[in-house]
Amino acid sequence: MPGSSRTSVVIVGAGPAGLTVANVLRAAGVDCVLLEAESREFIERRPRAGFIEEWAVRALARQGLAGRLLERAETQAEFEFRFGGERHAIRTARLSGRRHFVYPQPLLVSDLLASYVEGAGGRAHFGVRDVRLHDVDGSAPAVSYQDPGTGERHRLECDIIVGADGARGVCRSAIPAERAVLTRYDHGVAWLAVLAEAPPSADGVVFGIHERGLGAHMARSREITRYYLEVPSGDGAGDWPDERVWEELHIRLAARGARPLTEGPLSEKTVLDMHNYVVEPMAYGRLYLAGDAAHLVAPIAAKGMNLAINDALLLGEALIAHAKGDDRGLAGYSEACLRRVWQYLEFSQWLSEVLHGASSGDRFRAGTAAARLRRLLGSESAAKAFAGLYIGEESDL
Repeated sequence: MPGSSRTSVVIVGAGPAGLTVANVLRAAGVDCVLLEAESREFIERRPRAGFIEEWAVRALARQGLAGRLLERAETQAEFEFRFGGERHAIRTARLSGRRHFVYPQPLLVSDLLASYVEGAGGRAHFGVRDVRLHDVDGSAPAVSYQDPGTGERHRLECDIIVGADGARGVCRSAIPAERAVLTRYDHGVAWLAVLAEAPPSADGVVFGIHERGLGAHMARSREITRYYLEVPSGDGAGDWPDERVWEELHIRLAARGARPLTEGPLSEKTVLDMHNYVVEPMAYGRLYLAGDAAHLVAPIAAKGMNLAINDALLLGEALIAHAKGDDRGLAGYSEACLRRVWQYLEFSQWLSEVLHGASSGDRFRAGTAAARLRRLLGSESAAKAFAGLYIGEESDL
């Protein structure tokens, strides 16, 4: 067809997963092309999570992809629960020996794009339309798309397709229903996510556990703070004017000795349904899924971006080996990724019960959530186990 060309790997999606794979392949001399439905400006500004686990930072650094992150990111060594009017600090760095790095996803995306496009001369096409996958389970896979400027259709023939285009992308839907199992779990709650143009009112993360619902504080920078409020399922952002948001945050985050909240304009309001899903296996034919295309973890424990990085690094190594004739990494890719995915999903579910039990209206859930908190706060061994999972497992990457 007109506009047809060939490459080794086509990567669909320029989030952390797709961009990490692209950089790893480019550095190893494996030819690849990156396709993204949004504009570059949009993906570099899109608000997203900001916690990166230390193992992921070290793994990115070994690939030469963490220079600005290490220069600019702040680290967090503890967080606190607030409930019953009291503050309870969990010193995660002391308990686990590791830290969280605070680095908003748009900054990481900008770094990875600059490394791939400007630094390594990688090929990337933004704003592409009507992306289609062809012969995914055959001998001649390809990806076609419409150029947004000319309207011309292009076809990229390839050996491998990386599907890193998120929960609503085209890649996951290219796997026939009978060839993959989609497992979904709904936490039964929703969070209102807001960005406040105000300095943080605590040094790090605060989870306010309250019978009215969860309230959470997460420092993003010296001028910006992320807050979350548990809200009824079905509520929209319009149901929560600024005044109501701040009123609830003051109530749910109140505790003796806590600094008062510093208010400011709310520049973003989004209601998030707390649910998870997993696609098993994460591969079909010549298509390999990564990041949110393969699994979604509710932002309860800030695990999503870390799982995307894990997928991408494993897949990048497997694709480099494939280019040398060794397909063992690709054969074991899905199983290797899913071990960490399920571990993080289990922890997210555990933490969700702790955070939402008090507001569930269910005496059993409220009682077991309180018991978990008492054990966590009263047992050094329980606290160490929790901190290790909260900060993130060590990795062989």
